[in-house]
Amino acid sequence: MRMSLLRVLGILFVVSAIAACATTTPIVSEWRNPAYTAGAFNRIMVGGLGGDGSVRRNFEDEFVTQLRATGIDALPSYRFIPEDEKLDESKLKQAAQKAGADALIFARLIEVEQKSQYGPSYFPYTSFGIFGSHVGASWHGLGGGARVYRYNEYVSETTLYDLGKNDVVWTGTVKTTEPENVRTAIKSYVETVLKTLQEKNLLPSRSA
Repeated sequence: MRMSLLRVLGILFVVSAIAACATTTPIVSEWRNPAYTAGAFNRIMVGGLGGDGSVRRNFEDEFVTQLRATGIDALPSYRFIPEDEKLDESKLKQAAQKAGADALIFARLIEVEQKSQYGPSYFPYTSFGIFGSHVGASWHGLGGGARVYRYNEYVSETTLYDLGKNDVVWTGTVKTTEPENVRTAIKSYVETVLKTLQEKNLLPSRSA
């Protein structure tokens, strides 16, 4: 089954009672290569390992926009790898090297875990899954009893890779439960990753 980048981002649409307290979870675990004291990358390619073409483009474009705001030249992989071509880490590295990039940032799905949450009995039965069966939720139960809201929690991993040294610089694991639209979720995801890389002095901070 092809992995949709929507699943990587973990876009979860919930009813207002739950959405009100749902936020993008910060990076829950990370690893940094001890050989790197500071990043010195001039050009970075961004890749989203997923099957949804439009989401992949938006994901990569948002990374490119935010990276360029820090003074780093960045480019999306979709300009070098056709959308109808299966995308993997090896192809991303090859495309990045041909494009003259010295680093690569890419994200991929690690785990999907089903969660349950109980809601008050006065909510009507609702079901939705705008982006397919893998991204959706539903209330179960009839009038008078508590209803159970079941949804998927998506865990993804983002990696910063040094192409010149052929080595991983940093990896971070992110859990996302973003209740808003796709663009909002993508922006929040990218901001979370780049903020962490900047705090680790692996990327420069946003230019003034």
